[in-house]
This record gives sequence, structure tokens and C-alpha cells, in this order.
Amino acid sequence: MALTFWESALFLPFVLPICLWVAMSDLKHMKIRNKAVLALAAVFLVLGLFAVPLAEYPWRVAQMLGVLVAGFIANALRLLGAGDAKFAAAMAPFVPAADARLFLILLAVVMLAAFFTHRAFRAMPRFRALTADWASWSSQKFPMGLALGPSLAFYLGLGLIFGA
Repeated sequence: MALTFWESALFLPFVLPICLWVAMSDLKHMKIRNKAVLALAAVFLVLGLFAVPLAEYPWRVAQMLGVLVAGFIANALRLLGAGDAKFAAAMAPFVPAADARLFLILLAVVMLAAFFTHRAFRAMPRFRALTADWASWSSQKFPMGLALGPSLAFYLGLGLIFGA
């Protein structure tokens, strides 16, 4: 794992609340707010100066821009929502390029778990009654924030355990 313990320890306390906010917002409103995207990007842009080696910092920012361009293309092709694309871009600099494959595997696993968990809870009348105002219950689309946010949080948590 290329992510260091130091990066994880510095980023996680700031990233975790944003990831939870994104998951809950997407469940309730089927939207990932720009404020959440900007907050996550700001955490990296500020704390990244202390957490990431200075020579690597511009490459991580370039990753953010590359994922943003790819996300805009995917959004134009209607493959994912604009909020999902922007949040994925804001997530990108937290993952060193050497860990991209590991992170994508983690994202795939979390996405499957989130999808099946969402569908299971959606099928429970009692739970739906408690959360009747959640837009994701009646939407044909899946709230990707439920997978994106936890994926980044889990990845940073793994860095605390297995980080270099």
C-alpha cells in the first residue's frame, strides 16, 4: 500500500465527516452538494501540503483534474451524475497512483455492498416508514454517494492499518 500512515492519520478526521455527509445527502436528496465537493478538495489542497511529499503533490492535483475531465465525459454520456463525477474528482488526490488498482477494487466491493444494502432496506416497510422523506427509495437511480464516500473512508482507514 503506497498510502502512508501519516497521510491517513492527517486526512481521515477531516474526510470522514464529509464522506458521511455525502452518503446521507445522496440517500435523502439524490444529490451530492457542491459544498461537500469543495470541502473535500480543500482538505486535500491544504492538508496535502503537509501530508504528501512536495514532489508528488502536483501529480495528485493533476489526478484530480484528470478524473474531473473523465467524470464530465461520463456525465455527458449519462453514465453517472454530475455530483458523482465531481466528488470522484475531489476523492482522486487522496489515492496515490500506485494504489489506483487497490482503490478501484475496494470501490467495486463497496459499491456492490452499498447497492444490495440499499435495495434490502428499501424493501423493509418499517425502515422506509422511518425514512419516508428519502428520495433514493423512489428513484430508479442508485445513490452513488452511498458507495463513493464510504470507499474513501475505508481506504483511508486501511492506511492506518497497512500504510507505509
